[in-house]
Amino acid sequence: MKRLLAGAVLAMTLAGCYWDRLTFNYDALIDKGTVGDDDAILEESGRDEVELKRQEKRLQEIATEEEPIYRMNAGDEIEIRVYGHEDLGMTTRIGPDGIIGFAFMGQVKLSGLTIADGAEQIRAGLAPYVKNPVVSITVKAILSETATIAGACSKPGVYGISNSTRLADLYAMAGASAARLIDGATVDVADLDHSVFFRNGEIIPINFKKAIDGGVLLHNIRIRKGDYVFIAQRLESAVTICGEVKRPHKRLYEPGMGLIETLTVAGWMLESHWKHVIIIRDGLATPKMYKIDVDGILAGKCRNVTLKANDIVYVPKDNLSEYNVFVRKLLPTAQLINLVSSRVTRRTLLDDTLE
Repeated sequence: MKRLLAGAVLAMTLAGCYWDRLTFNYDALIDKGTVGDDDAILEESGRDEVELKRQEKRLQEIATEEEPIYRMNAGDEIEIRVYGHEDLGMTTRIGPDGIIGFAFMGQVKLSGLTIADGAEQIRAGLAPYVKNPVVSITVKAILSETATIAGACSKPGVYGISNSTRLADLYAMAGASAARLIDGATVDVADLDHSVFFRNGEIIPINFKKAIDGGVLLHNIRIRKGDYVFIAQRLESAVTICGEVKRPHKRLYEPGMGLIETLTVAGWMLESHWKHVIIIRDGLATPKMYKIDVDGILAGKCRNVTLKANDIVYVPKDNLSEYNVFVRKLLPTAQLINLVSSRVTRRTLLDDTLE
């Protein structure tokens, strides 16, 4: 407790005793539209026409991509037939090591091969024992082609997919929105506005409402192997703190939360941090971002910044001046994905500080 009080006194001293600028005693919200001399906002970036067109172009590119070639993998069930030699035929599941056992050949590794390549490999292996063998492989069940859906859905988990599975289908497989009993009424808790779609480390700019409620194909994209969908929860408003801070975490949002207090709860910024902090608002797919002058706040030159529910406070390591490349260059990091996917830490400010 003594360390906590001493830290508070030090913060007041650094701020030139501007107590009203370090507590909830301020009225400068970061979305008010203008930047004055007394604001800590150095720059802001929103979804301008150029960015919206870029996002639409990306979705169009995804819609016209060729179907990925299926390659057999561990867990897939296949049927092998050798025409004219029914006794050599078999139905089997590819083992965890990607190998099957086959007559005359012993162990045959099929993982990573296309159906045609796998059939040719078995044909070549049988050639010394069978005259002019003709081999076919039929896939009976695919367990290796999966995608993950997590968060506020009824049955989050890993699901098998095909080339016809779309986002709305995956959402339906997961039982759609989870529900809770609140004040005697059952309500859906999924927040489609803040849900996120990840593919190969890229955030795909999906409008979940258009995809799931409207069935718009441009947004209701085909699911691919390894896709990760996170359905946000609207009854669990949170603020995420990540990047170059001592303790990245996600905590329950409270009205009036300020940037300085939030950074303090995170153990403050590491020495490697960039001198400015980025606040990301309105979701990761189509964000609005603000560059904040933290030093100006601490020096008492600027008001503290009020956070909003579902804000992401990101402390970059590098000096990034172009906002239109910020998300593509820095996000998503593994740290951010883990935080976005985690539940809110329901602890008090005092508990977090004393940890």
